[in-house]
Amino acid sequence: MSESTDVASPYSLDAIVKGIADDLVSLRRGEISIKDAEARAMLAKQYMNGVRLVINARQSLEAAAKPVAIGGGK
Repeated sequence: MSESTDVASPYSLDAIVKGIADDLVSLRRGEISIKDAEARAMLAKQYMNGVRLVINARQSLEAAAKPVAIGGGK
């Protein structure tokens, strides 16, 4: 993956981070329970772990890939 590739967009990481921040605000206001906040944080953590695995796999595959000519070259 190139340095300029936007990693956050395809995985909606901005929405996940905003959700975590919103949950913290809701917790502080007493709008959600500690158990709810913990459950949401654990789900976000698992989602982020999944994204990390996908990114690592993609980087590994890209590093091992060999260039191939496209378009009828013999």
